[in-house]
Amino acid sequence: MAAMSDNARGALLMMGGMASFTINDACLKLLLEDLPLFQTLFLRGIGTVVAFACLLPFWGGFRMDLHRRDWLLIGLRTLSEALAAYLFLTALMHMKLANVSAILQSLPLTVTLGAALFFKEPIGWRRLGAIVVGFGGVMLIVQPGAADFNQYSLMAVGSVLCVTVRDLATRRMSRSVPSMMVSFCAGAGLTAVFGLGSLVMEPWVMPTGLGLGQLLAATVFVIFGYLFSVMSMRVGELSFVAPFRYTSLLCALLLGYVLFDEWPEAVKMLGAVIVVATGAYTFARERRLKRAALASAGSGAATD
Repeated sequence: MAAMSDNARGALLMMGGMASFTINDACLKLLLEDLPLFQTLFLRGIGTVVAFACLLPFWGGFRMDLHRRDWLLIGLRTLSEALAAYLFLTALMHMKLANVSAILQSLPLTVTLGAALFFKEPIGWRRLGAIVVGFGGVMLIVQPGAADFNQYSLMAVGSVLCVTVRDLATRRMSRSVPSMMVSFCAGAGLTAVFGLGSLVMEPWVMPTGLGLGQLLAATVFVIFGYLFSVMSMRVGELSFVAPFRYTSLLCALLLGYVLFDEWPEAVKMLGAVIVVATGAYTFARERRLKRAALASAGSGAATD
């Protein structure tokens, strides 16, 4: 039997990570029917931080000698992730799981555009065109002016913008910053923010036995989501592995139908297909450009 290639392992890890994150989202959607948002994220955060603390010594450790710029970027990343979590989960409580997940799939497009605008990274007309078409797909999902359009649709879009800031901040960090340390800082920051919020924003509610089970499942799956995602980035080619993140939408469709009896309308499904297709094209285009640049190393950068 032939050994599995690094790219195949990376793809499987990415799919496992995306499935874990989506199952975590479904557990939280169920849990938030009975528990307050801030309390829920605080309790889940405790388990996440403990798990990350145990993994730190094995995946880079904790460094105090980072440059001031890196600490500022870690702080920006943590604040962005906290706001993204609040916006995303508030939207998730009032929207279909697959619709929120589909909007989140526009992240590769917003990150590519953000890197071009703020970091002056080159972007050609092909990828720019894909971004414009992809945002058109998001509009089909959100449908401004439609009867079911509300502030929660805007919150889902806002969560994408916050995650974009998070990813752009991560991109600017020094390579010497351990990945698990960044995740630990984010988890600790989120737990502290939502812990304080749970004391002043909402009254605490005693979870039921079912609620505790859902909370445990959400904690376990979000930890595996982080682990599999980090591992997938260390195995195989990033440009090959990254497109498999879109399997989270298939998982969201399945869980939404089974657990919540939800199925997106035809127009929103079309929007989701457009978002995924343009994002996948962007990944493929970047992969082709990187290969061309490597092939012509020393003779000038590849043009888009």
